Amino acid sequence: MTSEKSSIIIAIDGPAASGKGTLAKRLANFYGFAHLDTGILYRGVGYLVLAKGKEPRDEAAAAEVARNFSLEQFHEADIRTAEVARAASLVAAMPEVRAALLDFQRHFAHNPPAGFTGAVLDGRDIGTIVCPEALIKFYITASPEVRAERRWLELRLSSPGISVEQVLDDLKRRDARDSGRDAAPLRPAPEAELIDTSHLTADEVFARAQRLVDNRLKAA
Repeated sequence: MTSEKSSIIIAIDGPAASGKGTLAKRLANFYGFAHLDTGILYRGVGYLVLAKGKEPRDEAAAAEVARNFSLEQFHEADIRTAEVARAASLVAAMPEVRAALLDFQRHFAHNPPAGFTGAVLDGRDIGTIVCPEALIKFYITASPEVRAERRWLELRLSSPGISVEQVLDDLKRRDARDSGRDAAPLRPAPEAELIDTSHLTADEVFARAQRLVDNRLKAA
């Protein structure tokens, strides 16, 4: 897909449970921009691969799903389970899967839905690979222990037997995979604004980000 339509793009990257999704939604709502959680795409592919009875490590099966899925297929599905998260991390490391989803993300960024003049995308490679031309880039992070506690609070209802220690171990393995993969590794864009949310409230993170966005928009 190609288009000459231009829009304001805000790219937000960071590891799991860092707070990037919360920030992305708030910025999108505040500025009236469209929002795309790109992690949902990979979680959706992972979910559909599992639903089809396939192994998430099977790149051919995962790529086939990535080329032919629709958002409606997992719109109301429970894609926040630990099993789906592991599957998502595996398929996200596959070049064929990433290639199949890359065009969708870029098209959304440059051609947000009707009524929106900009787009906020959050993920792991938005500022480096998907939209390196984004006007504003953030890298949101937090300590593994803080992130594990946050994710455990999300998972404890759907996975009541899971412990914080298990979540922490899973996050560390996922961080290693995401940072060490050959295809679009997790890393900050050189010009990204780094925000460590370990000891910040969501309001504090938003206020800091809003100041930067306002300054960039004025200068644009």
